[in-house]
Amino acid sequence: MIRFDHRNLLANPFLAGAMRPSRVLDYSEKVQDAKAELNIDHKAGTLGFYDLPEQSTQHISSFVQQLDPMFDTMVVLGIGGSALGNKAIYNALKTEAHLKRRVLVYDNVDPVFLHEILGQITLEKTLFNVITKSGGTAETMSAYMILLDLLQRKFPSDYRKRMIITTDKEKGFLRRIADGEGYSSFIVPGNVGGRFSVLSDVGLLSSAFAGVDIKAMLAGAAQMRDLCDSADIMHNPALLNGLLHFLYMREGKNISVMMPYSNSLYDFADWYRQLWAESLGKRYDLKGREIYVGQTPVKALGTTDQHSQIQLYTEGPNDKVITFLSVEHFEHDYTIPNLHPEQEDISYLGGKKLSELLNAERLATEIALCKSGRPNANLIFPGIDAENLGAAIMMYEIQTVFTGKLLNINPLDQPGVETGKIATFALMGKKGYDKEREEIADYTKS
Repeated sequence: MIRFDHRNLLANPFLAGAMRPSRVLDYSEKVQDAKAELNIDHKAGTLGFYDLPEQSTQHISSFVQQLDPMFDTMVVLGIGGSALGNKAIYNALKTEAHLKRRVLVYDNVDPVFLHEILGQITLEKTLFNVITKSGGTAETMSAYMILLDLLQRKFPSDYRKRMIITTDKEKGFLRRIADGEGYSSFIVPGNVGGRFSVLSDVGLLSSAFAGVDIKAMLAGAAQMRDLCDSADIMHNPALLNGLLHFLYMREGKNISVMMPYSNSLYDFADWYRQLWAESLGKRYDLKGREIYVGQTPVKALGTTDQHSQIQLYTEGPNDKVITFLSVEHFEHDYTIPNLHPEQEDISYLGGKKLSELLNAERLATEIALCKSGRPNANLIFPGIDAENLGAAIMMYEIQTVFTGKLLNINPLDQPGVETGKIATFALMGKKGYDKEREEIADYTKS
């Protein structure tokens, strides 16, 4: 099970300015009130991600087992919550879990990117999974129409078996298309927002296709959810980390850096960026007051970004909370040969494993940050597997909605995103947006 090491956020004598434990105790009542609100919302059905570990996955397993074995690649067409979780899971496990099938994600409307993906695949051996809850996401639907046209022309008799639809159970254009055309289809749960949906069909289908043990992933999520039900905040990683980030935000630390010391977990940091930014970046609180809150998430990669970002983090503005993701055991490792024993500059490396060097560099970075008085934490993965990944996903989803409660905002909406969507509809000529088109015309003239 993953472990949360918070000592460099709270009362570390080696970290000047570390949060005093009394600050946590001062917020005990507020923490319990926020936790009670989460329980109320869960019972009311608005936090559907809490219940995903108990869902049946038989429909996914049956679909994957019955697939024509010629299919070796799935291309996910989605954006945001429909894409980032798929990338995070696949790229975390593709090597360590010895995955046999490939998952690619087309999550931008850059035409060169689409051309590159098409150049990487054999069309005959590829499935396309269109993921959008509303069925009207412009970026996803443009890709859907381009690729469906391509499939219909190349495989006129059996294009349907190459297209999968993942959308709302009952509503929307894509649901009508899926039911009318007879495409294989899966569901985006109605009470699970996109950025919280990775443990639903949205992320489980592509994972199962690739060979991920999705039952183990859900079991890890269940174990973490149960751990985070504890009323003892010091033994509740999601609530403790959420509270500490909240308290540091109040001290002006408005940047949250996630720095995995593992290339495999780099896309997990991307998934976290959307979750944290879109959920907590809000102009108004629940009473309608302007508050402009949020913590900007940044991703970095150890050791790569020790040579690009750490200089800023140790000596620049003290406005960040840094979270390392570290791995204790790697499935694949190498021993460094001692090829130059006479050279003191490099002979010390001989006989050491690459993983040993990687984790030594992480600890060294932690020490450097502490000496500079910069708060940091470490989420420790015993190994990179489906169970630990499921636990990490659930921890951060609970942490995010809990922190939203502390901030007195709605962590489930995204009104700023909707404004951009409306402007896009107007620019692309969608009916019903004449007023917005006129406003944009005036804007472009100014």
